[in-house]
Amino acid sequence: MSVCSCISTTCVVIVILQIIKTLVPWLYKNLLGPKFFGPKIDVRRMGQWAVITGATDGIGKAYAKALAKKGVNVVLISRSKDKLEKVAEEIKSASSAQVKIIDVDFTQGPEIYDKIEKGIAGLEVGTLVNNVGMSYANPEFFLSIQDRDKLLRDIIECNIHSVTHMCKLVMPGMVERKKGVIINISSLSAVVPSPLLSVYGATKAFVDKFSVDLNTEYSSQGIIVQSVLPGYVATNMSKIRKETFLAPNSDNYVASALTTLVALKFYGPKLNPLYHSEILSRCVLPDICGRDNLLRLVPHETVEATTRIA
Repeated sequence: MSVCSCISTTCVVIVILQIIKTLVPWLYKNLLGPKFFGPKIDVRRMGQWAVITGATDGIGKAYAKALAKKGVNVVLISRSKDKLEKVAEEIKSASSAQVKIIDVDFTQGPEIYDKIEKGIAGLEVGTLVNNVGMSYANPEFFLSIQDRDKLLRDIIECNIHSVTHMCKLVMPGMVERKKGVIINISSLSAVVPSPLLSVYGATKAFVDKFSVDLNTEYSSQGIIVQSVLPGYVATNMSKIRKETFLAPNSDNYVASALTTLVALKFYGPKLNPLYHSEILSRCVLPDICGRDNLLRLVPHETVEATTRIA
């Protein structure tokens, strides 16, 4: 065998071993372990009510419908009262769950949380889904963002402050009852390079880090905090209109996500639904190519498609 052939074979073997080393643990943690070996969580036993932010579209709406079908009453929180009423009627017609709505704009100041606190007062909230989020209208350089000051404030209010404030509102009751589930929707943009969406990606990295550490702080008190990092999902925010092989619709994505809701002490707080696009962009490519080189394989238009919810 020639020297060149030997080197080529060695390189191929190294790449294959690297893929196996990365992919197999990921598959176990996100698919095989939670679905077949992990103790499942019954959200009905966490509490009678679930609170979902950003509940009128996409992933938030899908979580609301899925939790209602599991027998959990839902509080829908979003900006448009008309859309909230429409989604509430849709859920009532498809399940026996009670539905409450609270219309607030999460880009506004801390006063909105007084209204939310009054709206959920007296409810046994066992599940919180922090889904509300916003991104740029289009990918753009930081200094070229149109109406930059307002947009940046809105993104931070909506993507960061909403998560911390909502946790502050519902967690005292969970701690008192020694049980509860918090699902924070981050983004694949939090863990792969996302230039031209730098502030959005940074806010989602905060959500991911906050979730991991909050889970560590409160897991001993029976509270599960899960960070979900969606990639390609067909939603209004992602601008992907139709479900594809690489991009599930929000209902299918959430159905898969809920199967990963297990006792996270066995697997850690980052449990993500298995989809082909995420195996490639989240698990395999960064380790083989390096995070800084990933953009040569995944253009920023693709990164934008990962923004959707939370």
